[in-house]
Amino acid sequence: MSIKDIFNKVKKEAKVLQGEETKDKVYQNENSYPTEQEARTAFERSKQKLFNVNDWTKLSGVNSTFELYDSRGRTTALKPEVGYYLKIILPASTIENWVKIADLREEDNLAEFVVHPSEKPKELGEGEAEVEHFFIKEASSTFRVTRQGNTIHGYEIGKNEGINNQGEDAGDRAVLNTFVAEGGWAIFQELQWDKLTRYLVHLEEAQEE
Repeated sequence: MSIKDIFNKVKKEAKVLQGEETKDKVYQNENSYPTEQEARTAFERSKQKLFNVNDWTKLSGVNSTFELYDSRGRTTALKPEVGYYLKIILPASTIENWVKIADLREEDNLAEFVVHPSEKPKELGEGEAEVEHFFIKEASSTFRVTRQGNTIHGYEIGKNEGINNQGEDAGDRAVLNTFVAEGGWAIFQELQWDKLTRYLVHLEEAQEE
């Protein structure tokens, strides 16, 4: 890497820290099977794991807590739907980070849902307007599983990951959001999504209850 490249990287990181720029990131794992029929069977399990969000909490080792809420702010173990919410609590933390499901697709060889940072459900947040997440509301995460022939793939695709530390959306969390995004989450993000995508393609199973 040249001096110019290093300078540009540092400059971009500074702008991200100041809430002026965003990042895109992709995490993925795959698992291949001897026959296509075995891959089809495994893919059906992958879809079940993808949509059983509450079970993500059971992944072994250092892991976040994931809780699915319906559109009225009630905890639910049902399959996610557009308009549902997901509460994420990072390890060794009590800080709630909320996302809302904006899109969901389920096809023969693909299943995914897309979330954006959001406020709490109104029933829980008493009408609070601020985004309860360390990323800006324009950020998105796509959780996806696909099958191509004998191989299944698991993805977490992050887009427009900018720190929520500017304007009304940040509320009184501006400093906290900067600390979380550039501190704990910056270190933990790769571990978390690698762990999840391995689980989605059956390279890492959920811990037994």
